[in-house]
Amino acid sequence: MFTGIITDIGEIVELEQRGDLRARIKTVYPTSDIALGASIACDGVCLTVIEIGADWFDVEISAETISKTTIGYPLENKLGTAWHVGRKVNLERALKVGDELGGHIVSGHVDGVAQIVQLEEVGDSTEVMLEAPEELAKYIAFKGSVTLNGTSLTVNKVDGKCFGINFIPHTKTVTTWGQMGHGDAVNIEIDTLARYVDRLQASH
Repeated sequence: MFTGIITDIGEIVELEQRGDLRARIKTVYPTSDIALGASIACDGVCLTVIEIGADWFDVEISAETISKTTIGYPLENKLGTAWHVGRKVNLERALKVGDELGGHIVSGHVDGVAQIVQLEEVGDSTEVMLEAPEELAKYIAFKGSVTLNGTSLTVNKVDGKCFGINFIPHTKTVTTWGQMGHGDAVNIEIDTLARYVDRLQASH
């Protein structure tokens, strides 16, 4: 379980296909505090740590995860940039009992991929419009929460399948959002509450 508050920008330093894809991610986290088997959200994808070094950790990524996220998505669809050596990724360690819940409840189970369709500078902030997959658009509500590349965000605008997010300078500095551009693909996880409300309505 996570909160969508990014605590490090990691860097992919190695990628190797060993049946599943194995990635080595450089981090400022004290790796002596990371246990083998720990969960870390990497661009919003909950991944399991399988090896640890002085300033890096390794994760293993299944073909199913690759097919549902931006890790491999752009290879076929030409949107954004798939994982590659040198890519920066948003990182968040799993929530501990007693930790401050600064964002919203995030599972790290990505629902699909959204695409950035417009960026506009407004004062010091950046307004970003994204297009969600049709099957996920109904879960996105004005002033509701959504997780994009692991970041807990508030929806400021909804127009059909498109929705808007506002990024203040701080968010752009402490996450990879300052590097994002038009056409980029991002991992999207809908709010868990919206998912359960939809399920309850469908059962009546």
